[in-house]
Amino acid sequence: MTDQSQVPESATRRVRAALMHKVCGDQEMFALGASIARVVEMASSEDHGTHDLAYYVVSDPALTQRILRLSNTIQYRTVGGTPVTTISRAISLLGFDNVRTTALAMLLVDALDSSEHAGSVRLELEAALCASLVGRELARNSAFQGAEEAAICALFKNLGPLLVASHEHERYREIGALVAAGKHTVGQASQMILGCSYETLAQAVLTEWKLPDQIVRAQASLGPGPVRVAASRGEWMRQVAAFSLDLARLLARTHEPSGSPEALALQARYGEALELDRIRMDALMAAVQDSMRGLLESMEMQPAPKSAPQDPGRGLPNVLLLATLDAGEDEQEGSYPSGKPKNARDLLLAGVQDVTQLRASGSKVNDVVLAVLETLHGALGFRFATVCLKDARSGKYRARLALGADSARLQAGFAFPVLPTRDLFHLAMENNADLMISDATSPKIRDLLPEWHRDLLPDARSFIVLPLVVGKVQLGLFYGDRTTDAPEGVPPDETALIKALKGQVLAALAP
Repeated sequence: MTDQSQVPESATRRVRAALMHKVCGDQEMFALGASIARVVEMASSEDHGTHDLAYYVVSDPALTQRILRLSNTIQYRTVGGTPVTTISRAISLLGFDNVRTTALAMLLVDALDSSEHAGSVRLELEAALCASLVGRELARNSAFQGAEEAAICALFKNLGPLLVASHEHERYREIGALVAAGKHTVGQASQMILGCSYETLAQAVLTEWKLPDQIVRAQASLGPGPVRVAASRGEWMRQVAAFSLDLARLLARTHEPSGSPEALALQARYGEALELDRIRMDALMAAVQDSMRGLLESMEMQPAPKSAPQDPGRGLPNVLLLATLDAGEDEQEGSYPSGKPKNARDLLLAGVQDVTQLRASGSKVNDVVLAVLETLHGALGFRFATVCLKDARSGKYRARLALGADSARLQAGFAFPVLPTRDLFHLAMENNADLMISDATSPKIRDLLPEWHRDLLPDARSFIVLPLVVGKVQLGLFYGDRTTDAPEGVPPDETALIKALKGQVLAALAP
């Protein structure tokens, strides 16, 4: 049996090639990892541990202010009402481990909350903060020595989604779309889009940051079904980390979780292992909600909104903004009048799996591109589909591979200048916006079609454009069309799979 607590080496290698470089490669993230490792290493059992923590906090004025503010919230205010004005007193009042975990949480907030995708990042930050509070409450009643470390394990349990939301927001949206469609778990969706699960990503990052193995192993996922009583401290911390994030997600969705089906399901899964009956579960949720309010108040953070608006393509005309993917209904049998199969999602999923295996086996770039083109052509019912790449010698984007009716002639004519003009294809690449044009005869769309396209494909009534952009470098695009309108659109789960296919090509094309 495979030990799930170990980081799968092959998955870690796939992530490090792109995402790990972003997450750990820049200076700010390196500094964050170094700071986190330093705080985690501080030992509470020795006098110098408290001194070191106090010195570390005092050296950061913003952190000092937040810790003092937390010490003076209603939850911790002294009986006599005397204000807490020193960090040493704050550590005495809050406890060493509480201050240490709070300092770690604030490091994450400071490093990531300024992301341009602040709405999504804030949701994930709050989940991490809340999970750490759940872990802290469970540690108070544990018989395991050093149980307080569970709060740190719980804090980092949400590190994967947090980092992806901050550094690879498009991938974050794709995973969320798959989960929202109700056909994939978070683990399945993250594995599909990233090439590894969120937990594996967290383990890889924490390993890069040189955190203790016990904390790294605690990020591993648990098996399905009811959780049994832990036989060791490490196993118990894995259980606490998993439960803490699950409960944090629930508390983010509702202000009155007591007795809800979700709360009862969590109790059924974790109750025996963590000694949580209905009364203890309700008391735990109430205590965490109170602590969360105080923590957010001390950080001067407003609770995150339930969802954050997305900007699919800045700089696009309104008519193209309306044409971006993620709109459509999901049906399963037969074909639409446009010719698109109603089981497109299943065909796309099979294509993603095939392409993933191709890349893992070391296949050539052309093989990967052709496999993606074949999947798009068949799964979406296109009449003609091609991949168009930049040709530096001629100064044009040219079709390199093509499938469908009269593909040889159409491939030869499918070319346009690299020099940008304000047409639909250049706008899509400039904004890196995936487009599904459901009615190409619309006057506003037709005005954005270049003359070469109208001449070459006068009967194209609906088509898709998937730009291939790495960083700000425009490499080309995928194109597929039909001779009929396609009012059914592209629903979120299909969109996520299409983006996953495109992502495999971008990874293969990247230098």
